[in-house]
Amino acid sequence: MFTILYMAATPSPKPFDENTVTPGWVGFSVTFLIGVVTILLIIDMVRRLRRARYRGEIREQLEAERAAEDKAG
Repeated sequence: MFTILYMAATPSPKPFDENTVTPGWVGFSVTFLIGVVTILLIIDMVRRLRRARYRGEIREQLEAERAAEDKAG
């Protein structure tokens, strides 16, 4: 008895054309935003790496200057 009610309650899925199922503008927008965020993150990472490298170079120059002053003085 329950099987008859269960079978009557569930509709059979309708076949669909795979060519008409598209993500639409929402899918495009999400993909575009993910791409823009990725590019911005890469630009920020490159900027931070460059800044860290310059700080290291300046630190080495200052240490070399201090070492030269210690030898001279």
